[in-house]
Amino acid sequence: MKSFALLLAIATLLALPATAQIVYENGPINGNTDAWVINFGFIVADSFTISTGSTTVTGMSFGAWLEPGDTLQSAEVQITSEPFGGTIYFQGQVPFTQSGCVVNQYDYDICTETGSFKGPTLNNGMYWLDLQNAIDSAGEPVYWDENDGVGCHSPGCPSEATENFESIPSEAFSMLGTTSSSGGSVPEPDSLMLFASAVLGCGALLRRKFF
Repeated sequence: MKSFALLLAIATLLALPATAQIVYENGPINGNTDAWVINFGFIVADSFTISTGSTTVTGMSFGAWLEPGDTLQSAEVQITSEPFGGTIYFQGQVPFTQSGCVVNQYDYDICTETGSFKGPTLNNGMYWLDLQNAIDSAGEPVYWDENDGVGCHSPGCPSEATENFESIPSEAFSMLGTTSSSGGSVPEPDSLMLFASAVLGCGALLRRKFF
């Protein structure tokens, strides 16, 4: 499992744009635990904390579970003051670039998904990242990796998380951006791994596939 985690870490670092800096990260992807569907009417929200002063969000990365050969094309991203609501700071269907896919023990492709967008400028505090309406090439479920925030480094981590208003363990993701407090970009943490874990299911409520 160590080699699997190492491959995911390297893939994630290579996937980040040269100008992207991490302003919040919720720890490495686990790859063997669970994941939560972000299409077919399901929405997952994770909290994140801004602690670097006035910060402009410019993108995000997250770990996705996909059917073999499938490709995530886009997903609806919201940044809000409350899970699924409150003040909406950003909302849009964001294209994602997929990279570094590795097959896990359940024969799912575990991939880094990185998207850039013109996000809001946020002051210090806690916010929510909502993902839903994922569009993929095969019309299959798209899953957001669950990692419980284990190994996270950012102030305020691990994230709180909810799926359709039910409390769940938090997911693997990073928020990217720049801050004016240091006159430039936020330094990137020494270790970042995004990716890997679980799933959800088919059937009436398409939620989990593995337990």
